[in-house]
Amino acid sequence: YTSTKAVLLSTAPARRVLAKAYQLSKGNPIEDAMEIFAKLEQQVKSQGAELRVLGVGTTGYAKDILRDVIGADAAIVETVAHTQAGLHFYKDIDVICDIGGQDIKIIILRDGRVKDFKLNTQCSAGNGYFLQSTAQSFGFAVEQFAEVAFSAGSFPQFGYGCAVFMQSDIVDFQRQGWKPEEIMAGLCNVLPKNVWLYVSQIPNLASIGRRFLLQGGTQYNLAAVKAQVDFIESRFKGKEVKPEVIVHEHCGEAGAIGAALEAGRLYDLGRKTTFIGLEAVQRIQYKTTRNEATRCYFCKNKCLRTFIDVKTQILSESAYRPKNSKVPLEEGAQRVIIATCEKGTVEDVADMRTIKSGLDKIKKANPNFAEIAARGVFRVQDVPLVADPPPRIQITPAQKRRAELVRRRQSFRIGIPRVLNLYSTAPLFTGYFAALGIKPENIVFSDYTSEQLYKEGAKRGAIDPCFPSKLGIPHVHNLLYVHHRRKPLDAIFFPMIDCLPSDLAGTQASRACPTVATTPEAVKAAFTKEGDLFAEFGVLFLDTFVNLSRPELFERQMYGQFKDIFGLTPEENARAVREGYRCLDYFNNVVLRAAARETLEELEREDRIGIVVLGRPYHNDPGINHEILEEFQKLGYPIFTQDSLPIDDDIVWRLFGEEVRAGEIPHPMAITDVWKNSYSENTSRKIWAAKFVARHPNLVALELSSFKCGHDAPIYTVVEEIIEHSGTPYFCFKDIDENKPAGSIKIRVETIGYFLKRYREDLIANKGKEKSIEQRLKEFEARLRRQLREEQERLIRASLDQGAMPEIHVSLAALAASRPELPVGAGRN
Repeated sequence: YTSTKAVLLSTAPARRVLAKAYQLSKGNPIEDAMEIFAKLEQQVKSQGAELRVLGVGTTGYAKDILRDVIGADAAIVETVAHTQAGLHFYKDIDVICDIGGQDIKIIILRDGRVKDFKLNTQCSAGNGYFLQSTAQSFGFAVEQFAEVAFSAGSFPQFGYGCAVFMQSDIVDFQRQGWKPEEIMAGLCNVLPKNVWLYVSQIPNLASIGRRFLLQGGTQYNLAAVKAQVDFIESRFKGKEVKPEVIVHEHCGEAGAIGAALEAGRLYDLGRKTTFIGLEAVQRIQYKTTRNEATRCYFCKNKCLRTFIDVKTQILSESAYRPKNSKVPLEEGAQRVIIATCEKGTVEDVADMRTIKSGLDKIKKANPNFAEIAARGVFRVQDVPLVADPPPRIQITPAQKRRAELVRRRQSFRIGIPRVLNLYSTAPLFTGYFAALGIKPENIVFSDYTSEQLYKEGAKRGAIDPCFPSKLGIPHVHNLLYVHHRRKPLDAIFFPMIDCLPSDLAGTQASRACPTVATTPEAVKAAFTKEGDLFAEFGVLFLDTFVNLSRPELFERQMYGQFKDIFGLTPEENARAVREGYRCLDYFNNVVLRAAARETLEELEREDRIGIVVLGRPYHNDPGINHEILEEFQKLGYPIFTQDSLPIDDDIVWRLFGEEVRAGEIPHPMAITDVWKNSYSENTSRKIWAAKFVARHPNLVALELSSFKCGHDAPIYTVVEEIIEHSGTPYFCFKDIDENKPAGSIKIRVETIGYFLKRYREDLIANKGKEKSIEQRLKEFEARLRRQLREEQERLIRASLDQGAMPEIHVSLAALAASRPELPVGAGRN
């Protein structure tokens, strides 16, 4: 990181900035923190005041280290810090553009929450440090940049893009005779193109909002600001609305302000600060160690860690002191460990097990139905054997052949790639095979997607579309080169699934994505084009074309494929198909929906939040979702998939009944009110799930979409509007591919986690207000009824006091019927 900033805010609700300090980084966050605290304290003391710290917040790349070292009360991710700082000073902001010394952040807001953001941390094109280094190479201080650039009468046109090429352009322009001030002006002119077109890739700025807030130290450069204002306004030409561009009053310190605001919020909620104190900060001593002695052996990755041993006057409450260590720890010091996962943040096995146990408890209390589905869908269920016995009479060659094929089922081994729509339909096929006598252990799935599996299999060739389709080749490669070599397979079954079963009502069709459906054929070509590898391995490759939404057609398709492989009769094939559908129904409605309903009801009872993943079935694959969902589970949120949402009548009628009765939709499972082109089943399911989330107060939406997904692109806006019009939080991870940007994922998860926590706080507060209002209404109603009753009694007493007698109207028949019975033995006179 390139600079360190600190601010001092007032305790008043306005949270005014009382003092601020800024300095270029020396490369060590602890040393920088010590100096920046000293500068703040000096500013206060120089005015004859005394400083009392009630809370401390940290943000930026070193936020967690500093939190542990100085005992900060809050450590928040930068996106949240910049959002809080922006919204504190300026309301109704749509977009925050933060250009710092090292990175660029475009934060897109909706209802005061981060909806999406673009982050650039690797490329230096357009960041402040690139401008600073260029100015210094011309002999100017960075503070002079704007003045020098504004003095230029003209400037060269840079092509936006990589900073390396821009540096080459600078050299070329110098050779052409362009002056330093003209080159500096040209760099300012191209900066917004690098920000919006190269880094963020958002050419249509009007689509993300109208009010833009510029933050970050680079915004002190007014030449850069003017270029950004001109560029943003140019992207609104011909639009009905005009943009409003604001430069933050404290643009260079916005992140620090956001962290301080969070510390202040916690103070207002009653938190007592854990900050070690200004005096203790100045006496911090530390030592850094990174060598073989710090290597972690808690898993096979064996990552190298960094140990920072810190000595302060006061140890923070969370201070860690390992009992046994290869790196001795001084008396009175604490150890901060920088590691790649939670388990690596400790040294003792017992401490690691404690951390793991804690994570396991959190995960058990918050089920991840994407993981449950990814495991359960490939588990072969117990099914009755419905196969016909071998023919008793085996005289003709056909009879002998069929008897042999029936017996062969006992040892027949089928490989199935663990990909695409098999993540939602596998029980249908495994149930079918098991019912015909194929042993469960002989139904072999490829391994779960991993980086190694993908790289090894991708050598066979590639399919251009989305990453899930690209995985078809690696998974078949895994079956051939790993599982077949371990124990030979007889066939690889990779069906072309044309249409899917559906629980929805009123849709046009239930087709699968054509790219996904035809992937098996493309995979076959990859293994047979230059020579038939399947034949060389002695394995049948079966890419059967099937229509799962039409059971009678599916029955004929499976019979046509397997009658000569298994010696099938039409009758046993029909029975096996019925068992397959029964297995699929059990998986959907018992394994997933029944369990998900229990979790959902628990959320309702406990006023908690659950996350619904709006994604396709294969996003349950941990190698495709990059374990993003597990990160949210660790934060304490149950994860629902769209296929796990319960569809029991009492639930769907509670959520959609009013719309059905109003005639807006024909059935609770319909999407006709929001989407007419309902041909793609997984697309329709995503839209229906979005409607479900929008109507359920305990659920929020997390949309996952793969890069180049042609079926997702048309419904991005539809899904987003369904969710957000209800006031429900919507978050997304779009354009997921084979690359796993761990840093970006971590920032995004932390950002979403923060706003989910605040959303739940608001949910509980609003529910408390509703209960309070309901209680007050009940008390008011009881008081009115009591007053009415007392008034009626008063009027009756007043009437009696005046000699009035109450009138009783009774018919003669009723009076006769009310005559009491005579005692036994008594006669009537």
